[in-house]
Amino acid sequence: MSLRNRLAVFIGVIVFTSWAHSLENAGPREAIVADLSMLEKVGVAPKAVSNELGLGMALATSDQQKMISQVAHADGRCGGYEKLFLSRQQKMQGMAMSSPSLFASLIDHNQKNKAYEKRFRLFNSSVTLDYSADVAEAVSQVDFTKIKETVEWLSSFETRYHLSSTPNRHIDPFVQRLNQMVQGLDFNVDVERISHSSTRQDSIRVRIPGLQRSQEIIVLGGHLDSINQSWGDLAPGADDNASGSADLVEALRVILAHGPLDRTIEFFWYAGEETGLVGSGEIAREYNATNKDVVAVLQLDMTMVAGEGRFTMSSMTDYTSSWLREYFGELNRHYIKARVLEGRCGYGCSDHVSWYRQGYPTLLPFEASLQTFNRKIHSVRDIVDSDSDFQHAAMFAKIAVALGLQLGNSTDRQPY
Repeated sequence: MSLRNRLAVFIGVIVFTSWAHSLENAGPREAIVADLSMLEKVGVAPKAVSNELGLGMALATSDQQKMISQVAHADGRCGGYEKLFLSRQQKMQGMAMSSPSLFASLIDHNQKNKAYEKRFRLFNSSVTLDYSADVAEAVSQVDFTKIKETVEWLSSFETRYHLSSTPNRHIDPFVQRLNQMVQGLDFNVDVERISHSSTRQDSIRVRIPGLQRSQEIIVLGGHLDSINQSWGDLAPGADDNASGSADLVEALRVILAHGPLDRTIEFFWYAGEETGLVGSGEIAREYNATNKDVVAVLQLDMTMVAGEGRFTMSSMTDYTSSWLREYFGELNRHYIKARVLEGRCGYGCSDHVSWYRQGYPTLLPFEASLQTFNRKIHSVRDIVDSDSDFQHAAMFAKIAVALGLQLGNSTDRQPY
């Protein structure tokens, strides 16, 4: 490296460090959980630490949260943190959240995953599913042109940012579209808006009650909000995450054509994922608090840029269920036939973490590797363009259909 380049790097480090330091006392702070490496890079000192998980809880200003997202994105990762919404009493107690209970559920879930993987290696007893002609036929009904139409429509909104002046501008017509899809059915389907205390933006839930075991729930979800990381007004969010949202609309269309299943299927389009998983966090906490029996959670977040080539995707191995990944492997073998790589996207990279924290089995398939995913996200350039591959995106709708039908009409569940 030349002397000039060394000097430029040195000055850059000083400027970044000075900026980070200046934010220490700037504005109100909120409790967040993030990877310790992320907190260290932006100069935010953790108040509680789990060395086992490599996580820290910290109090961060909105600008510091922005920095974490920017650093995560620069490192080839998504998201970056989970926002914790503490009660007034917790705040007054001065960090009751620094107790071990903050990380207890995550540690417990990870330990159970490791025990499952150990048994698998010892006994070679992976999940085995029989081929179903009905599931195969349903998967074949996925239409990539319908996904394209929905992505183009959603990304035509100037922004879907949950802190914008009109956070529900896209929610209203989206709900209308969903209501049109369920009209005229000879079985009950509930289309609901879910309001939140942590954001003015609503989430959306479509619930297809089960015929035999309605208390057992399969969750298929993705976030509907978008963001411009430069904090501009334009945030089309075509890939992140109109793509995953559109996949879910198409999966809903196909599953509706097959009528109600034995178990309840719930589709979610979450609010406020881009700044701390706020919508899904509230929903998952409420489900846990009311003892909802969630059998599996699928998260679709960014699906239409084939960075590793068409029909090659990643399956995230951190903060996901070892059993559900094995289950997905069988579904892929029978119905999807994609090339699947393994990846780790870090803590808080998408809404599945909200459910994982509450002890539910989660799965996150992703458009490419973390080295080759779409780097235009979180900007005005995240639009439908020559990099958009809707046949690639259709794979993820097929995953939702296969997982929904297979688990929805079975008694299969996580064995731990």
